[in-house]
Amino acid sequence: MSASNPPSTPTPSTPTPAAPRRSLVAPFLAAAPVFAVLMGLGFWQVQRLAWKEGVLATIDARIHAAPTPLPPVARWPALASDDYDYTHTSATGRFERGAEALIFRGSGDVNGAGSQPGYWVMVPFDPTSGGTLLVNRGFVALDHKSDPARAAALPEGETTVVGLLRAPEDRNMFTPADNPAKGEWYTRDPQAIAAAMKLADAAPFSLDEDAHAAPAGQPAGGATVFDIPNNHAGYAVTWFGLAATLVGVLAAFTWRRARAPSS
Repeated sequence: MSASNPPSTPTPSTPTPAAPRRSLVAPFLAAAPVFAVLMGLGFWQVQRLAWKEGVLATIDARIHAAPTPLPPVARWPALASDDYDYTHTSATGRFERGAEALIFRGSGDVNGAGSQPGYWVMVPFDPTSGGTLLVNRGFVALDHKSDPARAAALPEGETTVVGLLRAPEDRNMFTPADNPAKGEWYTRDPQAIAAAMKLADAAPFSLDEDAHAAPAGQPAGGATVFDIPNNHAGYAVTWFGLAATLVGVLAAFTWRRARAPSS
């Protein structure tokens, strides 16, 4: 009888080392500059908010202040729009009869009758202090565009106008072309209007007359639109919110990666 072979001893298996967890460095490196940009935009909007609130406070103080004299002609070329825009001002002089420019507005209040399309009526005014000033007499509806009574209602002789100085309007790609030959304009551009009317020593600004009583169909003044957007707080919340969302997404990604079983 042959001897039986001794039982073999099993060879212990070498444990497979756990696969290293994938690095989180790359996601963090990708997210960091995005987070920095979002936070930077948020803080920039906070700064813009402070600036806009300062602008609005200045405008509010100017429009409620007592009227001040029109700046002298010698200062006009050096004035920046921030120096005078919305300043409550008075000027004594005479209106030039037979000349006006109509600036189209998509809406405006006509003697309290509600909003409708029409025109601002800009009339040259010759201050006793010199130069020429375009005065926005107010808003008229479309159907009063050629009303002959408007010229008759213009004050004769020396008069004093009181209102707010206004800077020129900016054009954009949607602004229609002006038609100086017909006296029709789409932007408040005092110097362009003055050039078309051949006015000498024209001011780089215009004056919106204060509200005053006027017959139906006549410009009643008080046409200034106080619609200055201030959305910077909302923009700041948006940017900071996106930054917080990014942090939340990255935190959730890290948590799931940490709990994932090793392979």
